[in-house]
Amino acid sequence: MTELVTEYPDLARPEAFTQQGLGWVPWLLPVAEADLTDEQRDALIEPARAKMPYFRLLARDPEALRARTLTDLDIFFNVTSGVGRAERELAAAATSRYNGCVYCAHVHAAAATRESGREADVQRLLDEGVGADLGDEVWNAVAASSVALAETPLAFDDADVQRLRDAGLDDAEIVDVINGAAFFNWANRLMLSLGEPEVPARRRS
Repeated sequence: MTELVTEYPDLARPEAFTQQGLGWVPWLLPVAEADLTDEQRDALIEPARAKMPYFRLLARDPEALRARTLTDLDIFFNVTSGVGRAERELAAAATSRYNGCVYCAHVHAAAATRESGREADVQRLLDEGVGADLGDEVWNAVAASSVALAETPLAFDDADVQRLRDAGLDDAEIVDVINGAAFFNWANRLMLSLGEPEVPARRRS
């Protein structure tokens, strides 16, 4: 049985959505780095993830973690065709903002800024919410379609796809936006159920 972690009464929880670096603390004990098996290390795909409690927690089911990580990397980093990295990250950030996942939103908002240089537009999404004007119709359409898919997946329909087409995206690019939003509509719920974010510099000793 996985052991519950003691509550964190002194946790410095973020007070708003942010692009600044956050930590994450689990409510269940992750596998200790020194105790990771070869199978679990292989499932991490990237060795650096052994330092991250979230991935060491998911390593308790290495087969699922491996599938999850390969899917994640393919959606966000396989850019031989389709939409750009910035728009993929924006889809994840908008979905996370809508779902209230502060940690995921900060990771993918920061990545959208790195890939696009549009820090002010990304921050507007975090500050004002998913209805914010992000500066052009491509980004507005990406955010709106991502939120529509997150809100009620079965209600995502031809009108949402048409708005993306009208903004200039082709079919492959639209699939990339949908994949980014759909993956994080699931990933947000997983992360929200397993722990919470913290502001590392503010955590009391």
